[in-house]
Amino acid sequence: MDQHGDTAPPPRPVDALIVVDVQTAFVTGGGAVPGAARLVDRTADLIARARQGGALLVHLQNDGPPGAEDEPHTPGWELHHPVRLGPREIVLRKPYDDGFRETPLGGVLADAGVRAVAVCGVMSEMCVQATARTALERGYRVVVPHDAHATQDVPAAPGISGVVPAATVSRVAAYALGSDAEVTVPAAGVTFTAPVGAH
Repeated sequence: MDQHGDTAPPPRPVDALIVVDVQTAFVTGGGAVPGAARLVDRTADLIARARQGGALLVHLQNDGPPGAEDEPHTPGWELHHPVRLGPREIVLRKPYDDGFRETPLGGVLADAGVRAVAVCGVMSEMCVQATARTALERGYRVVVPHDAHATQDVPAAPGISGVVPAATVSRVAAYALGSDAEVTVPAAGVTFTAPVGAH
């Protein structure tokens, strides 16, 4: 409710969901982000409702370097959520934090006529933030639901700081996107619609 006691209007729907690097290595086992179960629950809900609403659904899959937990074609690299490939659901592999860099993502969104995106996944201050920031720079309305992205604790560094909890890192990463991004909406508050068509 707002300061006058009126109910706030529901958030405007988005026409694309970008699921960033929800890969086995990051949400299961010893290397999972804190709160992985909640992240998986929230991202699964977003995926289901994006499909139901006819939104464009893009799963980003990070290609880690040799020996990394997300090295391509290793168990940790696999996407955690089942994918239903089709005209409105695709997988894009990416070599950098920013999901737009050296990938077809920009063209895919433009060709579909997307105007607003929700971005979720891991890691908050790296791939999620980088992808959301480029989406903003390209003129999209961007929603980063606060309970649908996660990261690891920042370890203590002598003379700099103690451990920075993952939840704090995530909050600051989203806040740093600036006032143009919608970062306080919960996953349950995101609604979806189909893109209007190509520009």
